[in-house]
Amino acid sequence: MSTHDYTLAELCITAAAEAWRGDGEVLATGIGLVPRLAAGLAKLTFNPALMITDAEAHLVAEPVPVGPRNGYEPIIEAWMPYSRTFDLLWSGRRHAMVGPVQIDRFGQSNISAIGDYVRPKAALLGVRGFPGNSISHINSFFVPNHSTRAFVPGEVDMVAGAGYNPQRFPGGRLPAGFEIRLIVTDLAVLDFGGPQHQIRVRSLHPGISFEQVQDNTGFSLVLPASIPVTPAPGADALRLIRERLDPHGQRASVFKGNPPGQRAA
Repeated sequence: MSTHDYTLAELCITAAAEAWRGDGEVLATGIGLVPRLAAGLAKLTFNPALMITDAEAHLVAEPVPVGPRNGYEPIIEAWMPYSRTFDLLWSGRRHAMVGPVQIDRFGQSNISAIGDYVRPKAALLGVRGFPGNSISHINSFFVPNHSTRAFVPGEVDMVAGAGYNPQRFPGGRLPAGFEIRLIVTDLAVLDFGGPQHQIRVRSLHPGISFEQVQDNTGFSLVLPASIPVTPAPGADALRLIRERLDPHGQRASVFKGNPPGQRAA
């Protein structure tokens, strides 16, 4: 594969990395393969001040490659026990990219249960840290299969993470600094830049139309006057992804190697 060719996973990694542009010195936490690689790419390119742990109990100076390490040793900068993570979290000095099972029009997210919470069709992870994380620091989402099962009509079955729904907050006021920045999917990049924080399409992946994105979303999306195509990964980004961040090619498992413009099987 030449640097002029790229996979859908590589496109999503570079698009997701943009979530951390301009953040400066915050703890970047990518939950899942694509978000983790995206955080690493952001640190190696346009935001070297990002702090990362890459599942170590330390802050590391550079992203730790995923997969077998083959003798690689993380470059440790500082001790990072769980308590220090919470210090950064509660002070707002963290930006996490997570993978909800459901998202609604408010950006409320669910990783807990599908169906009635008392007798769910499927019991998942529980709310984990979503409630506190969602109101304490910036969050972004990665959704590998953009469909009405993920982007649901109405509200999510269980609100694990807060969104732009004033009825869920005392006095109807969102916490100061509340922000969900980006949603990256296999079809498009979205944000909350519409009126009253409505979700809008920020860019479309190559070969994808707005109608295709809307048809796979359970609520109305904001249609901007013009929608750019999601930028292709540059040669430097592809080199970093392939040689430093994911040298064993684990990213191919995310979409089974599908090129841009094709859905995951």
